[in-house]
Amino acid sequence: IVFSLERPLLSRVLNLPPENLITSISAVPISQKEEVADFQLSVDSLLEEDNDHSRPDTQVQAKRLAEKLRCDTVVSEISTGQRTVNFKINRELLTKTVLQQVIEDGSKYGLKSELFSGLPRKKIVVEFSSPNVAKKFHVGHLRSTIIGNFIANLKEALGHQVIRINYLGDWGMQFGKYVYVQVNKEAADDKSVAKSAQEFFQRLELGDVQALSLWQKFRDLSIEEYVRVYKRLGVYFDEYSGESFYREKSQEVLKLLESKGLLLKTIKGTAVVDLSGNGDSSSICTVMRSDGTSLYATRDLAAAIDRMDKYNFDTMIYVTDKGQKKHFQQVFQMLKIMGYDWAERCQHVPFGVVQGMKTRRGDVTFLEDVLNEIQLRMLQNMASIKTTKELKNPQETAERVGLAALIIQDFKGLLLSDYKFSWDRVFQSRGDTGVFLQYTHARLHSLEETFGCGYLNDFNTACLQEPQSVSILQHLLRFDEVLYKSSQDLQPRHIVSYLLTLSHLAAVAHRTLQIKDSPPEVAGARLHLFKAVRSVLANGMKLLGITPVCRM
Repeated sequence: IVFSLERPLLSRVLNLPPENLITSISAVPISQKEEVADFQLSVDSLLEEDNDHSRPDTQVQAKRLAEKLRCDTVVSEISTGQRTVNFKINRELLTKTVLQQVIEDGSKYGLKSELFSGLPRKKIVVEFSSPNVAKKFHVGHLRSTIIGNFIANLKEALGHQVIRINYLGDWGMQFGKYVYVQVNKEAADDKSVAKSAQEFFQRLELGDVQALSLWQKFRDLSIEEYVRVYKRLGVYFDEYSGESFYREKSQEVLKLLESKGLLLKTIKGTAVVDLSGNGDSSSICTVMRSDGTSLYATRDLAAAIDRMDKYNFDTMIYVTDKGQKKHFQQVFQMLKIMGYDWAERCQHVPFGVVQGMKTRRGDVTFLEDVLNEIQLRMLQNMASIKTTKELKNPQETAERVGLAALIIQDFKGLLLSDYKFSWDRVFQSRGDTGVFLQYTHARLHSLEETFGCGYLNDFNTACLQEPQSVSILQHLLRFDEVLYKSSQDLQPRHIVSYLLTLSHLAAVAHRTLQIKDSPPEVAGARLHLFKAVRSVLANGMKLLGITPVCRM
């Protein structure tokens, strides 16, 4: 509102082009204790950063600026804060504009903001999840799956073209071991297993027909199982690729490295690339085994080159645990010395480790067990609520609420932090949990169902002057800024904390702003407000990869 209605005046007074003001003006975080201004203009960010402005000086500038500005039909009050100029907007205009915008823009609310106006539309590849075919779907890949899904959702919402790739670990020594042990159970204790596995992998690399058909069978069965689990998670991929796709292309990579004089042979017969240029052992990356077979790094180089050819991407994001940080640094560096300037467009988003995921049957390693446990515990929790009996599909609802609980617990902190998983914390219905978000959404939905048809036509903005309404409206104003923050650092926690605050505000308003027995225009205005909250809540949840439930 201030942007569109007040910017010409501000830019005249400040003698600055209007676009310079976009990031200097921000919504004021709401306070539970007192009513605060709606917007603040940061004086620091307006002053050139190279001049060393001491504190009092900035404060003086803020005061001078406030004196030059005057209230009008839009701004009802101007004051100064700590190095800021604060604006309070005409309450009725605030209400009208915010509610109109939320309802008109629907799922695009916040994304049409001027903060994103100069954003060029890009082609973005996101590689995430990437489980190992030789192992059952492990919970270790859960974080990669939900984080990658969030990043892909966010980029897509911002209008970019996103390609979601699942890069399966379906090649390499571990696969040789897997197939070999499956076929020769009795050889499991034998010392020769590793040797035989290596021989089997060699047969694969050389294209042995029998070995390849066995490998294909295992790969197909694994993917079938993955697709089922992804469906439960509400995640999909545009492409299932895998290390196996690059077994031939990785040989080309080795030839290219050799032709550029970058490939060094060691005494053991392996081939390495020295990234330091001076033999520093920590910067040496092995790209070929002594028997000529490829490694993980070689296949990653081949995959990156292939994707550039295929998609001509502007950015490629790899979502894996932080243990692979060095691996990706080396891969990007090798691409660069091979002459691929676009290596700078590749980005690794690392995340920490989850500890202590146990089910009632003990330590858990498989994702399917976690999903089943979530569903079971959630159904037990819901059984005590009387509305559960009316649910058409309690299993599906339990799974959606449970997943919300899991995702919110995971997304609350910095992605890079390790955290300890706790079932008790996941399922608290009060407090900052996914259960609370789903519960709020379902409650607001039932308000619309109960009163919607009768009141939504009557609507007078002057009826929403209570502090609870104003706080919600002020908070709704900030949604674009929160989306902007998450788009800058790819961290979901900004959106999570925004949605939790919105739900707490909605809970207070739900208790105090009655719809039943209120005059029609008051009831209508309140219903509009709750509808706007539910709409923004649903938008934010979907971005995080959560399917909102309408009953629980």
